[in-house]
Amino acid sequence: MDKFPEQKTAVQYLYPPIEPFDRRMMDVGEGHHIYVEQSGNPEGRPVVVLHGGPGGGCSPAMRRYFDPEQYRIILFDQRGCGRSRPHAEVENNTTWHLVEDIEAIRKALEIERWIVFGGSWGATLSLIYALSHPDRAAHLVLRGVFLMTQAELKWFYGGGAGQFFPETWARFQRLIPEVERGDMIAAYHRRLFSGDRATEITYAKAWSAWENALATVRSTGMMGDAPAEYARAFARLENHYFTHAGFLEADGWIEKNIARIAHVPGTIVQGRYDMICPPASAWRLAERWGRAELRMIPLAGHALSEPGISAELVKTMDMLARG
Repeated sequence: MDKFPEQKTAVQYLYPPIEPFDRRMMDVGEGHHIYVEQSGNPEGRPVVVLHGGPGGGCSPAMRRYFDPEQYRIILFDQRGCGRSRPHAEVENNTTWHLVEDIEAIRKALEIERWIVFGGSWGATLSLIYALSHPDRAAHLVLRGVFLMTQAELKWFYGGGAGQFFPETWARFQRLIPEVERGDMIAAYHRRLFSGDRATEITYAKAWSAWENALATVRSTGMMGDAPAEYARAFARLENHYFTHAGFLEADGWIEKNIARIAHVPGTIVQGRYDMICPPASAWRLAERWGRAELRMIPLAGHALSEPGISAELVKTMDMLARG
């Protein structure tokens, strides 16, 4: 989940914009080419940033949580989104493909171990990557934890969050016939993959708007209008992953396997009033992980741009830079 909105608040906590010193399109096979960039200090401590969604793509704002004198910052657009190609493609696009892509980037850049930084779906992917390659993650920095469980999906697409934003939920449901509303993910899936571009864009905008409307603690529930191609990639990829339960072997897979990273330290930054990824998941993860420190932000929702969340993430990265 999560589109990592561009920074509009809390800029006082962030480093000035920095330009990449390296941009490349990487051929990861099976018809996919992913966009990868590096910025900051080429000799600095490496950190890889995993964006949300699935399907959100990275943005220049994501570089600004890291002191460019201390960090070698690696961003990339996951398969099918952002500048990666083909756009909005779900073929050969699963969680395990993304884990392989992260490893391919690490090897291509000749990095032994790195900090893994991700929020929402990026937090999910960070955990799955670390569980798959526990010797490569030096530290996990997670924001807005999402564990890809059926309970979390039911909360957001089954009416839980809609209890707090009934008018917004009603607009999200309105495009779907009442007989299909028992499974909104499946109902939207049929339309997002209809083969008719106009239909796909209509439903993609509605899908994206529902999530974006609930991103901040001060949300009024208003549903914005995302650019058509961005919305189509975001909605198709997110729905594809949710339809397949993140391509995990079992519900609760991350928690069941958390012992694999018992030696890896982690920092979890969580908004107390996160409507998209409720804090129960972050708390439960921290309890079972053991080496993770949970920092609950009192007046914050889900978005990376929330002032308290931005401040805590910069504080965390400054602390890690000091070693």
